Amino acid sequence: MTGPTVATANLLTDNPELYEAQFPDPDHLAASFVADLVTRFAAPTDSEPTAAGVARVASGRTGAAGPAGVGWRLLDAGCGTGRDAGHLAGRGWTVTGIDTSARMLAHARARHPGVDFVQADLRSFALPGRFDVVSCLDSALLYCHTNADLVAFLERCHTQLAPGGLLVTESRNGAFFLGNTELLDGVRTRTVLWRGTPYTSHTLLWIDHAEQLLRRRRTWTWPECADPLVQTSAWRLLFPMELRHLLETTGFEVLALFDHPGPRTDPPWRADAALGTDLRGDRLHLVARRRADRTRPDPPPDLP
Repeated sequence: MTGPTVATANLLTDNPELYEAQFPDPDHLAASFVADLVTRFAAPTDSEPTAAGVARVASGRTGAAGPAGVGWRLLDAGCGTGRDAGHLAGRGWTVTGIDTSARMLAHARARHPGVDFVQADLRSFALPGRFDVVSCLDSALLYCHTNADLVAFLERCHTQLAPGGLLVTESRNGAFFLGNTELLDGVRTRTVLWRGTPYTSHTLLWIDHAEQLLRRRRTWTWPECADPLVQTSAWRLLFPMELRHLLETTGFEVLALFDHPGPRTDPPWRADAALGTDLRGDRLHLVARRRADRTRPDPPPDLP
């Protein structure tokens, strides 16, 4: 039996099928999360059209999108295996996906021919046309480690979105780790069966306070593996107020910032869910609207 590909520092991105076995989403909760939030925040009101509805008018696409979002133009940033992009394309969306991993993109193109997949970096992508929605899920945003990286990504999103378009993100929540060691209290072991072979991962997380990063060391073993495969990675730890500030200074209005529910929470996302805003949970979910310009909003008046 052919073993896994080991080409980079991430066994899962080198082997997209193993990634999907490790993180299954049979009910397409992540894609539904995006679609439901767009429906919720882009729905016209009696007083004014909002969010992506404005973008559709500005782009000359004035037909109303139905509940399935037929006609929305989506950019899936950090699309990975293309699972979410492919599902939304099947619902009638016009979808482009970007990722840095050539192997992920090859997998995505083979399985989701209705999506345009492009190899590009989150900090520097430049694509033709405008989008009604940019999604960035599964903590892909947090691979932007520095403030300059984060600003570059948000500025690219602002450029690629039509005025009034929506940015939807899902990631770890830095605030969760304030006084909470639940995910830092030891090695977590998990085994997944792929192509008849058990792959076991031993994962240790710790905080790099100086760099404001959540670092990970993951050790893989499987029966044909002569020596354990040790791989490291890291995510930026972003706090809710910090994220809000970055968005406001790059031309966005925050419409919703919530910790639950979402595609990775328990209980999981559902379309009619109330959004939890105490922001203590492990996940941080965002909906923001692109303003027509990047002028910062006026500060609140001084308190007496």
